[in-house]
Amino acid sequence: MTTAEEPAGGAEGPLGGVRVLDLSTVVMGPYATQVLGDLGADVIVIEGATLETNRVMGPGPHPQLSGTALNLMRNKRSVRIDFKHPQGREALLRIAASCDVVITNLRPSALRRAGLLYEDLASRRPDIVYCEAHGWPSDSERADDPAYDDVIQAGTGVADAFLRQTGSPSLVPTIFVDKLCGLTIAYAVIAALFERERTGRGKRIEVPMSAAAAAFILVEHGAGAIPEPPTGPPGYSRILSPYRRPQRTADGWIHVLPYSRSHYEAVFASAPADLRVDPELYGSARARIANADRLYTQLHAVLATRSTGQWMAYLRAQGVPATEITSLDDLVAGLPLAEHPVVGNYRQIPPPVRFGGEPDTTRAIRRPAPLVGEHTEEVLAEVGLGAAEVTALRELGAIPPDPEDR
Repeated sequence: MTTAEEPAGGAEGPLGGVRVLDLSTVVMGPYATQVLGDLGADVIVIEGATLETNRVMGPGPHPQLSGTALNLMRNKRSVRIDFKHPQGREALLRIAASCDVVITNLRPSALRRAGLLYEDLASRRPDIVYCEAHGWPSDSERADDPAYDDVIQAGTGVADAFLRQTGSPSLVPTIFVDKLCGLTIAYAVIAALFERERTGRGKRIEVPMSAAAAAFILVEHGAGAIPEPPTGPPGYSRILSPYRRPQRTADGWIHVLPYSRSHYEAVFASAPADLRVDPELYGSARARIANADRLYTQLHAVLATRSTGQWMAYLRAQGVPATEITSLDDLVAGLPLAEHPVVGNYRQIPPPVRFGGEPDTTRAIRRPAPLVGEHTEEVLAEVGLGAAEVTALRELGAIPPDPEDR
């Protein structure tokens, strides 16, 4: 069992010594700061008068810690501040001045009202890296429209890809745009920090969800519509085949993806004669793409003739890409156990990057997910506020009461 206690010696990892102010909510921004925290950054998350959405996103062992929050909020320190309050805003600006990075998904008008635009923070810390993530570009007519993963999926071709594949628009059953944008924020911030190391200058970064999602889906689905004039419609035909899906075996499910001529030869060589197809249909990459529907249809028929175990043994021996279907239950059961100081054991999602080739979860996960406001006094003391000043902020309402007190 691993533990999530911070090791002696302070921050470790590639971003050790970098301080990040997290003014984001839900999943997109918090996922970005989880990544930065896993890489060693000191992440300070600002929480207000109500519980943040990811803290109540599904069941969990504590009113403030959903199963989602136990991993998403790790490697962070939580500070309760109402930055709409004048004294709260001033306290927040003092924290911001101590930070290298600020990440927010507040809409432009909200940032303007709160006095938390790039210019406001850069006046306190000129070399700050400031990242805004909105639904749409800040200079567009939709800049202040509310945006969530579902809305952006629908507005950036994801739902249309399902329409082309199945005849009905649909959404990917995961908040993939939020997480895609979280990763985009993380790499943009790291690039800006690298640039700052060379130039000494900070900058404002903008990550519109719509732009990130459109760029992502058009990598392959721009297809023949990318050349000008177009040479074909948008949409990568093999990916949009309605037959591109897991296949039934004699006793379960499998997913097999013959990707080369040799792969198809191996699969059809083991099939009954009446289920084989003309090798010309898979003899070249262009042929495999053009004939995807026919090949996938026949593949379903072939795979139904044996058990999953028989197929996996054969396909692995032949080097054909294939896997059994893994359930969400199995994925969670395979996670390592970690110990949280308040809620006890939980399943820890390990960082997916291995530095040096070996997993280093103990170093990467230094802090367990905090309770709301757990580090308020600690962080405010670091920026020069004494106990009496913190008490005054509480009495003024600039530091909201804990959720259980409301």
